[in-house]
Amino acid sequence: MELKDLLKFIEIEDERLKKYYGGYDDQEKRILARTVKLTEELGELCDEVLAYNSLQRKQKLDNHDKENLPEEFADVIITVLLLAKAMNVDIEKALEKKVEKVNKRYE
Repeated sequence: MELKDLLKFIEIEDERLKKYYGGYDDQEKRILARTVKLTEELGELCDEVLAYNSLQRKQKLDNHDKENLPEEFADVIITVLLLAKAMNVDIEKALEKKVEKVNKRYE
């Protein structure tokens, strides 16, 4: 998948979420909700990372599905992109600028 395809999906998903949750116009609430959602998704990714390294309690490891890890990474990325959209961040430009900055560190 290319970034442009992912960003197109984010546009569609943003509209779906607005319709599903009533399409409230309060941008502040949308940003707060997406920030909280990001924290939730990050927590789920952390659980998967712990399980991947067998650092969860036995009961959790016994019920663990190893296929969840890639999906949790995807959930975090999607939620970050939805939050960036809500805050009018041009993520493509932000990534380009950051990559350039990181590359300069190694010159």
